[in-house]
Amino acid sequence: MRNRVTRRIRHTILGAMQRGRFITFEGGDGVGKSTQIQRLAQHLLKHGIDCVVTREPGGTPFAERVREFILAGQLPAHPPMAEALLFAAARYDHIAGLIRPTLEEGRWVLSDRFSDSTQAYQGAAGGANFSALMQLEKLTVGDCEPELTIVLDLEPMTGRARIAERGGGLEVEVDPFEGRDLAFQTRLRQAFLDIATEHSERCKVVEAGQSLDTVEAEVWQHVVVRFELEAG
Repeated sequence: MRNRVTRRIRHTILGAMQRGRFITFEGGDGVGKSTQIQRLAQHLLKHGIDCVVTREPGGTPFAERVREFILAGQLPAHPPMAEALLFAAARYDHIAGLIRPTLEEGRWVLSDRFSDSTQAYQGAAGGANFSALMQLEKLTVGDCEPELTIVLDLEPMTGRARIAERGGGLEVEVDPFEGRDLAFQTRLRQAFLDIATEHSERCKVVEAGQSLDTVEAEVWQHVVVRFELEAG
């Protein structure tokens, strides 16, 4: 009996040690999340760490269809909570279909946005009820919370300019969130900073107006420190 219990404890400990790590990237529109998440993935691969890069909404076939529906730019007017419920449905499937299985395989997950975006976009900036959003997050996310969140912070006007420059001077398609006015983007920025302050152990703010290489180095340093990796 004692040997059986010992084996069970050992199996539990080894399973916890082998579980992958979950990192999310957050911030307003045009802050450079997509670029920096790919650069971090390359750092991890050089260190022999297998990782999966994903996004929200998205990451699974169902969640990608929800993404298409939300970002098509053709939705009639709707309350922020209705929007939050759509994101929650996509997130639940994302966790069940990709994030949790990947972590259990021992691989790392890097996600471009997660539940903090709902709190910021639909909550603080959009006006949805905070308590209701927290209950929704509890039901959707459960214990699958990120261990590190990189918040890329940028002055909203600079973010808008970056979006405008994406096509090298050509007109580019802007999704419904990127196209919201400066007042919304300003509230959004403050919302992410407030989240970072409230969850300072998990969230690390990086000034995204610096050069891409400088931002990359700071992001990598946060990952090194949080997960006790070799910096080289």
